[in-house]
Amino acid sequence: MRKIKYLIIFFIISGSLFFLFGLKVAPEHLQVQGLWDSAAQSDVIIIFNSGGWGDTSLEEAQDFTPIIKGIQETLNEWGYNSIVIPYQRTEDTFLGKLAGTKDFFNSFSSSSEILAKDLKQLAENLPEKKIIMAGLSNGGAFVEETVRKIPEEARESICGIAVGVPFWHQASPSEGLLQLTNKNKDSLSMGEVEALLLSLVKTPFRWLSAKIKGGNLAFARAFQAPGHIYSWSSSEVGPQIVAFLEGKLR
Repeated sequence: MRKIKYLIIFFIISGSLFFLFGLKVAPEHLQVQGLWDSAAQSDVIIIFNSGGWGDTSLEEAQDFTPIIKGIQETLNEWGYNSIVIPYQRTEDTFLGKLAGTKDFFNSFSSSSEILAKDLKQLAENLPEKKIIMAGLSNGGAFVEETVRKIPEEARESICGIAVGVPFWHQASPSEGLLQLTNKNKDSLSMGEVEALLLSLVKTPFRWLSAKIKGGNLAFARAFQAPGHIYSWSSSEVGPQIVAFLEGKLR
Protein backbone atom coordinates (compact mmCIF):
# COMPACT_ATOMS: atom_id res chain seq x y z
CA MET A 1 0.00 0.00 0.00
CA ARG A 2 2.85 2.34 0.88
CA LYS A 3 4.54 1.63 -2.49
CA ILE A 4 1.33 2.56 -4.34
CA LYS A 5 1.08 5.78 -2.32
CA TYR A 6 4.67 6.74 -3.18
CA LEU A 7 4.07 5.81 -6.82
CA ILE A 8 1.02 8.11 -6.99
CA ILE A 9 3.00 10.95 -5.38
CA PHE A 10 5.83 10.37 -7.87
CA PHE A 11 3.46 10.60 -10.84
CA ILE A 12 1.80 13.74 -9.47
CA ILE A 13 5.14 15.48 -8.93
CA SER A 14 6.50 14.31 -12.32
CA GLY A 15 3.34 15.43 -14.09
CA SER A 16 3.46 18.84 -12.41
CA LEU A 17 7.11 19.36 -13.31
CA PHE A 18 6.43 18.31 -16.90
CA PHE A 19 3.49 20.73 -17.10
CA LEU A 20 5.55 23.60 -15.67
CA PHE A 21 8.88 23.05 -17.40
CA GLY A 22 8.58 20.34 -20.06
CA LEU A 23 5.78 21.65 -22.23
CA LYS A 24 6.61 24.22 -24.85
CA VAL A 25 3.92 26.30 -26.47
CA ALA A 26 4.06 25.68 -30.19
CA PRO A 27 1.56 27.91 -31.97
CA GLU A 28 1.50 28.15 -35.72
CA HIS A 29 3.90 30.89 -36.80
CA LEU A 30 2.72 33.38 -39.37
CA GLN A 31 5.36 31.98 -41.74
CA VAL A 32 6.06 35.49 -42.95
CA GLN A 33 8.13 34.44 -45.96
CA GLY A 34 5.25 32.48 -47.44
CA LEU A 35 2.84 35.35 -46.88
CA TRP A 36 4.67 38.04 -48.81
CA ASP A 37 3.17 37.12 -52.19
CA SER A 38 -0.41 37.14 -50.86
CA ALA A 39 0.08 40.13 -48.58
CA ALA A 40 1.77 42.15 -51.32
CA GLN A 41 -1.52 42.22 -53.22
CA SER A 42 -3.49 43.48 -50.19
CA ASP A 43 -3.56 46.86 -48.48
CA VAL A 44 -4.62 45.48 -45.10
CA ILE A 45 -3.69 42.22 -43.36
CA ILE A 46 -6.19 40.90 -40.79
CA ILE A 47 -4.86 38.41 -38.22
CA PHE A 48 -7.82 36.29 -37.06
CA ASN A 49 -7.87 34.85 -33.52
CA SER A 50 -10.78 32.63 -32.52
CA GLY A 51 -11.96 32.13 -28.95
CA GLY A 52 -11.50 29.00 -26.86
CA TRP A 53 -8.35 27.07 -27.66
CA GLY A 54 -7.64 29.24 -30.68
CA ASP A 55 -7.77 26.33 -33.12
CA THR A 56 -11.16 27.07 -34.73
CA SER A 57 -10.99 27.78 -38.45
CA LEU A 58 -12.40 30.96 -39.96
CA GLU A 59 -15.15 28.96 -41.65
CA GLU A 60 -16.25 27.29 -38.39
CA ALA A 61 -16.06 30.35 -36.12
CA GLN A 62 -19.69 31.37 -36.55
CA ASP A 63 -19.48 33.63 -33.50
CA PHE A 64 -16.68 35.82 -34.88
CA THR A 65 -16.51 35.35 -38.65
CA PRO A 66 -19.42 37.79 -39.32
CA ILE A 67 -17.44 40.53 -37.58
CA ILE A 68 -14.35 39.74 -39.66
CA LYS A 69 -16.50 39.90 -42.80
CA GLY A 70 -17.95 43.22 -41.61
CA ILE A 71 -14.43 44.60 -41.25
CA GLN A 72 -13.51 43.40 -44.74
CA GLU A 73 -16.65 44.89 -46.30
CA THR A 74 -15.94 48.23 -44.60
CA LEU A 75 -12.35 48.22 -45.84
CA ASN A 76 -13.58 47.39 -49.33
CA GLU A 77 -15.96 50.37 -49.25
CA TRP A 78 -12.98 52.56 -48.36
CA GLY A 79 -11.02 51.21 -51.32
CA TYR A 80 -8.74 48.82 -49.40
CA ASN A 81 -8.07 45.22 -50.38
CA SER A 82 -7.64 42.88 -47.41
CA ILE A 83 -6.51 39.35 -46.63
CA VAL A 84 -7.51 37.32 -43.54
CA ILE A 85 -4.83 35.13 -41.95
CA PRO A 86 -6.00 32.73 -39.20
CA TYR A 87 -3.55 32.35 -36.32
CA GLN A 88 -3.62 28.98 -34.57
CA ARG A 89 -2.61 29.33 -30.91
CA THR A 90 -2.98 25.67 -29.94
CA GLU A 91 -2.07 22.44 -31.70
CA ASP A 92 -5.02 20.05 -31.97
CA THR A 93 -3.39 17.29 -29.91
CA PHE A 94 -3.47 16.27 -26.25
CA LEU A 95 -0.02 17.72 -25.57
CA GLY A 96 -0.98 20.76 -27.64
CA LYS A 97 -4.00 21.35 -25.43
CA LEU A 98 -1.84 20.97 -22.29
CA ALA A 99 0.67 23.46 -23.69
CA GLY A 100 -2.19 25.82 -24.56
CA THR A 101 -3.53 25.51 -21.01
CA LYS A 102 -0.12 26.39 -19.61
CA ASP A 103 0.12 29.43 -21.88
CA PHE A 104 -3.42 30.43 -20.88
CA PHE A 105 -2.48 30.40 -17.19
CA ASN A 106 0.60 32.48 -18.08
CA SER A 107 -1.63 35.09 -19.80
CA PHE A 108 -0.39 34.00 -23.24
CA SER A 109 3.06 35.34 -22.45
CA SER A 110 4.87 32.88 -24.75
CA SER A 111 2.58 32.79 -27.78
CA SER A 112 1.97 36.56 -27.76
CA GLU A 113 5.72 37.14 -27.83
CA ILE A 114 6.03 34.84 -30.85
CA LEU A 115 3.28 36.67 -32.74
CA ALA A 116 4.66 40.10 -31.81
CA LYS A 117 8.02 39.13 -33.35
CA ASP A 118 6.31 37.78 -36.48
CA LEU A 119 4.29 40.98 -36.87
CA LYS A 120 7.39 43.13 -36.40
CA GLN A 121 9.10 41.20 -39.21
CA LEU A 122 6.00 41.52 -41.40
CA ALA A 123 5.79 45.29 -40.78
CA GLU A 124 9.50 45.74 -41.53
CA ASN A 125 9.27 43.92 -44.86
CA LEU A 126 5.91 45.42 -45.89
CA PRO A 127 6.02 48.90 -44.34
CA GLU A 128 3.22 50.27 -46.54
CA LYS A 129 0.73 47.67 -45.26
CA LYS A 130 -1.65 48.00 -42.31
CA ILE A 131 -2.08 45.06 -39.94
CA ILE A 132 -5.20 44.47 -37.84
CA MET A 133 -5.25 41.82 -35.13
CA ALA A 134 -8.78 40.76 -34.16
CA GLY A 135 -9.69 38.29 -31.41
CA LEU A 136 -12.75 37.07 -29.53
CA SER A 137 -12.86 36.06 -25.86
CA ASN A 138 -9.56 34.24 -25.12
CA GLY A 139 -8.45 35.35 -28.58
CA GLY A 140 -9.14 38.93 -27.51
CA ALA A 141 -6.99 38.48 -24.41
CA PHE A 142 -4.25 37.13 -26.65
CA VAL A 143 -4.54 40.16 -28.93
CA GLU A 144 -4.21 42.50 -25.94
CA GLU A 145 -1.05 40.76 -24.78
CA THR A 146 0.42 40.89 -28.28
CA VAL A 147 -0.33 44.61 -28.73
CA ARG A 148 1.60 45.35 -25.54
CA LYS A 149 4.67 43.60 -26.95
CA ILE A 150 4.70 45.28 -30.35
CA PRO A 151 7.90 47.39 -30.60
CA GLU A 152 7.44 51.16 -30.74
CA GLU A 153 8.74 51.43 -34.30
CA ALA A 154 6.07 48.99 -35.59
CA ARG A 155 3.01 50.35 -33.76
CA GLU A 156 2.09 52.79 -36.51
CA SER A 157 1.35 49.86 -38.83
CA ILE A 158 -0.34 47.52 -36.31
CA CYS A 159 -3.53 47.78 -34.25
CA GLY A 160 -5.72 45.34 -32.34
CA ILE A 161 -9.43 44.68 -31.75
CA ALA A 162 -10.18 42.68 -28.60
CA VAL A 163 -13.79 41.50 -28.28
CA GLY A 164 -15.34 40.04 -25.12
CA VAL A 165 -12.14 39.52 -23.12
CA PRO A 166 -12.86 37.40 -19.98
CA PHE A 167 -12.82 39.24 -16.67
CA TRP A 168 -9.87 37.29 -15.26
CA HIS A 169 -7.55 38.80 -17.85
CA GLN A 170 -6.33 42.12 -16.50
CA ALA A 171 -6.78 44.43 -19.47
CA SER A 172 -5.14 47.83 -19.70
CA PRO A 173 -6.06 50.55 -22.24
CA SER A 174 -3.75 51.07 -25.18
CA GLU A 175 -3.78 53.63 -27.98
CA GLY A 176 -3.52 50.93 -30.63
CA LEU A 177 -6.22 48.72 -29.14
CA LEU A 178 -10.03 48.69 -29.26
CA GLN A 179 -11.69 46.80 -26.41
CA LEU A 180 -15.35 45.81 -26.75
CA THR A 181 -17.58 44.51 -23.94
CA ASN A 182 -21.03 45.10 -25.49
CA LYS A 183 -21.02 48.34 -23.48
CA ASN A 184 -20.51 46.39 -20.24
CA LYS A 185 -23.38 43.98 -20.99
CA ASP A 186 -21.06 40.99 -21.40
CA SER A 187 -21.29 38.95 -18.18
CA LEU A 188 -18.03 37.14 -18.95
CA SER A 189 -16.12 40.39 -19.43
CA MET A 190 -17.72 42.07 -16.42
CA GLY A 191 -17.31 39.07 -14.11
CA GLU A 192 -20.99 38.66 -13.19
CA VAL A 193 -20.57 35.47 -11.19
CA GLU A 194 -24.25 34.63 -10.61
CA ALA A 195 -25.12 34.88 -14.31
CA LEU A 196 -22.07 32.82 -15.26
CA LEU A 197 -22.84 30.09 -12.71
CA LEU A 198 -26.45 29.85 -13.91
CA SER A 199 -25.25 29.52 -17.50
CA LEU A 200 -22.74 26.87 -16.41
CA VAL A 201 -25.54 24.84 -14.80
CA LYS A 202 -27.53 25.02 -18.06
CA THR A 203 -24.57 23.97 -20.22
CA PRO A 204 -24.96 20.15 -19.96
CA PHE A 205 -28.65 20.43 -20.83
CA ARG A 206 -27.92 22.59 -23.90
CA TRP A 207 -25.30 20.10 -25.03
CA LEU A 208 -27.59 17.10 -24.45
CA SER A 209 -30.49 18.82 -26.23
CA ALA A 210 -28.27 19.49 -29.26
CA LYS A 211 -27.16 15.84 -29.33
CA ILE A 212 -30.77 14.62 -29.19
CA LYS A 213 -31.66 16.88 -32.12
CA GLY A 214 -28.73 15.50 -34.12
CA GLY A 215 -26.53 18.57 -33.74
CA ASN A 216 -22.77 18.52 -33.28
CA LEU A 217 -22.43 21.15 -30.56
CA ALA A 218 -19.13 21.00 -28.71
CA PHE A 219 -19.50 20.96 -24.94
CA ALA A 220 -17.38 24.10 -24.58
CA ARG A 221 -19.65 25.96 -27.02
CA ALA A 222 -22.72 24.88 -25.08
CA PHE A 223 -21.66 27.37 -22.41
CA GLN A 224 -23.35 30.64 -23.32
CA ALA A 225 -22.51 33.57 -21.07
CA PRO A 226 -25.21 36.27 -21.19
CA GLY A 227 -24.13 39.22 -23.32
CA HIS A 228 -21.15 37.34 -24.77
CA ILE A 229 -22.65 37.23 -28.26
CA TYR A 230 -21.35 40.02 -30.49
CA SER A 231 -23.14 41.06 -33.68
CA TRP A 232 -21.68 43.31 -36.35
CA SER A 233 -25.10 44.97 -36.80
CA SER A 234 -25.25 45.89 -33.11
CA SER A 235 -24.60 49.53 -32.18
CA GLU A 236 -22.13 48.24 -29.57
CA VAL A 237 -20.00 46.47 -32.16
CA GLY A 238 -19.99 47.48 -35.85
CA PRO A 239 -20.03 51.29 -35.44
CA GLN A 240 -17.38 51.11 -32.69
CA ILE A 241 -15.04 49.11 -34.92
CA VAL A 242 -15.66 51.36 -37.93
CA ALA A 243 -14.88 54.49 -35.90
CA PHE A 244 -11.69 52.89 -34.54
CA LEU A 245 -10.50 51.83 -38.00
CA GLU A 246 -11.28 55.26 -39.43
CA GLY A 247 -8.87 56.75 -36.93
CA LYS A 248 -6.20 54.19 -37.76
CA LEU A 249 -6.53 53.91 -41.54
CA ARG A 250 -8.10 57.12 -42.79
